[in-house]
Amino acid sequence: MSRLFPDVFRNPAIRASMIAIFTFGMAGAMTAPYRSVVGIRELGLSDGLYSFLSFVSAAVNVVISILLGNLADRLGEYRSTMIGACLFGIFGYGMVYAFPTAAIFVISGLLPLPIYGALNSLLFANARAAMHGMNRSDMVTANSGVRAMISLSWVLIPGITGLLLSGASSMLPAYLFASISCLLCQGIIVFALPKRAGTEMAAVHHLSYLGALRQVVSPRISAHICGVALITSTLHLNDALLPLIATGAAHGRLSDVGILVGIVALLEVVFIIVWSRIARKAGQMTALAAGTIIYAVFLSLLGFASEPWHLYALTLLAGIGASAIISIPITYLQDLIADRPGLGSALISVNIFASAGIGALVFAAGTYVTGYSGTAILSAVTGLAGIAIIGLLHRGKVH
Repeated sequence: MSRLFPDVFRNPAIRASMIAIFTFGMAGAMTAPYRSVVGIRELGLSDGLYSFLSFVSAAVNVVISILLGNLADRLGEYRSTMIGACLFGIFGYGMVYAFPTAAIFVISGLLPLPIYGALNSLLFANARAAMHGMNRSDMVTANSGVRAMISLSWVLIPGITGLLLSGASSMLPAYLFASISCLLCQGIIVFALPKRAGTEMAAVHHLSYLGALRQVVSPRISAHICGVALITSTLHLNDALLPLIATGAAHGRLSDVGILVGIVALLEVVFIIVWSRIARKAGQMTALAAGTIIYAVFLSLLGFASEPWHLYALTLLAGIGASAIISIPITYLQDLIADRPGLGSALISVNIFASAGIGALVFAAGTYVTGYSGTAILSAVTGLAGIAIIGLLHRGKVH
């Protein structure tokens, strides 16, 4: 049994963080598939306004994640900031359901929900603090386990939500479900997460909030983030390309897209743990490079898919590669500011924002120059460029 569940998961703080991040993932998995439907079709936002809201919301989340991470490091404990973030989630999702207007949807997307989104990095920071004194391999395993819980929520929850709302005239109840999941997450943080004294983990040298922002954008940190963002942008590109290729060149149906995404998410849950074992034996950089190359091969072959069965045959490569790309960079990014778990974990949000921006640029450039299939191959090149940059940084001992 210990082979399936490593000893590191017996740590109460890590175990509680895993359960809490599953409920955090539930809220996103309940609403993300229907967010554009609710905002544009049900509440009347224009396509342009919705896109602008999505961009600003992501930018606000990055800034809030850095500020809350720095605050938590100064306090030396993460419970209070996590409890506060949860309250914004309960309120943000709840207000959209209770007062379904375009104005409320915009207000919720601009402040409460981006603040709640910072809970992601705070939960990883809390888990990182609980890993104090652990060896490198156990830290990678623990981070992989915490990250696997988000994938697990995306395997289980979208289908359940769709089943509950099948035949409904509105998708707004998904926001009520999300608010309840935030409340559940709050309960786990309050009652299941072990309490720690602030002096145990408080950063010795406090950074001002501007100082924290400056450290994040410093050349040493930003160079590494750039390399990681190029790699993780391939995930965003696949999200955009897979439905278009599946229903276009591969002659599939929209139902195929949902099945394919579900299969890959399930494979991610399994292979995240496998990659943690590989990283322990071969090293973090070797594992990340191998995962990136596998995902690049998947994207290249995706560009040549012409039948639905081609896509199903590629799910194994997609799951193996994606599981490395979504799990291994977490520890890598935290290590960039290893003495400040909150600020180091905030880099996860920075990377998500940067990789989404790179993905959007590559998608726009690729589709302008060539078609969707050509863009898939360009996406593979983008990921390989990212691992090349990280390799050069390590060879130059910049890390």
